[in-house]
Amino acid sequence: MSVPRVALITGASRGIGAILAQAFREEGWQVVGLSRSGSDDPAGAPTMACDVTDEAAVDQAVDTVIAEHGRIDLLVNNAGLVEREVPLWEADVEQWWQVMETNVRGPFLVTRAVVPHMISAGGGRVINMNSGSGTRESAVLTAYHASKSALARLTGGVALAGAEHGVRAFDLAPGVIETDMTHSMEMHEGRTEWTSPEDVTALALAIAAGELDGFSGRMVRAGADDLDVLRAKSAEGLGDGQRMLRLRPWGEDDPLG
Repeated sequence: MSVPRVALITGASRGIGAILAQAFREEGWQVVGLSRSGSDDPAGAPTMACDVTDEAAVDQAVDTVIAEHGRIDLLVNNAGLVEREVPLWEADVEQWWQVMETNVRGPFLVTRAVVPHMISAGGGRVINMNSGSGTRESAVLTAYHASKSALARLTGGVALAGAEHGVRAFDLAPGVIETDMTHSMEMHEGRTEWTSPEDVTALALAIAAGELDGFSGRMVRAGADDLDVLRAKSAEGLGDGQRMLRLRPWGEDDPLG
């Protein structure tokens, strides 16, 4: 009898985290969800209370998962926050920094605690729930956009350093899923078209199954990407910088090109 694969998902008590947790359970994965509250998700599945910005709490949670399940095959860094939509000079300092801590320090701490166990086991995969916001500027969401840009650098760093150990990392942009967080954002007020949750789960499951390993260190986006096209691109290989954050030179004569 095969041993169930183990997925650790942060921010799993609601929203995208809960959607992903349910999808992985339906595919036979053993899912451990983390949440700040430790409350059950909408399907009634329990989550483990853990503040992902607290180093000691993260280390203890990961140690508990390893003690109970012996392995972590997949990490999904999903826990995230967004701030009030105002220009930087009107931002609340504590709220702005809390977004950065949750969206960057959180994935850093959890990945730092999990990857050594993946290396010991011969490999694993990390999915960072990123956003197209990380590829561009915003006049009113500077913390959120900056945090997602930084998250892409964590993804790339793990992909580079982890490659020789069989550890791969991916940025998965979920598009605009209808959740409490997106409903709280002024930019989505009145929105009637939302990204299908099934598009997000299909990409996550394909990454977890090793079907998109050619995208390690790169971004895929639910609602825009066709999974069959991604599979083909993964198999043929991508060029330097493709689907990655890069500085665009002004031309061939740009010294930074």
